[in-house]
Amino acid sequence: MAIQNITSNLISGNLQNTTSSNSSKGTSNTFSNILKKSIDTVNQQQNTSDQMINKLATGGDVDLYQVLIATQKANITMQTALEIRNKAVEGYQEMMRMQV
Repeated sequence: MAIQNITSNLISGNLQNTTSSNSSKGTSNTFSNILKKSIDTVNQQQNTSDQMINKLATGGDVDLYQVLIATQKANITMQTALEIRNKAVEGYQEMMRMQV
């Protein structure tokens, strides 16, 4: 079982997916498209984690270690998204402090 780099998947995976899907559709890569894909990835990780927790709680066919891994992936993905948001807000605030 290969271990994937979670933090790079959040950004680079979405950039690659956006590039390949947009080139076939003929649309351009915009910041809003990339941001939407990243948010969708975070949401998907959270939903997967919730589903696995529910399966474990109801006695479904899921191993505890799978639930823990899915939960940690969701947690790390969310933390990465929050840090990216924080850096973007800091950059915006810095630009607003600049004198013209």
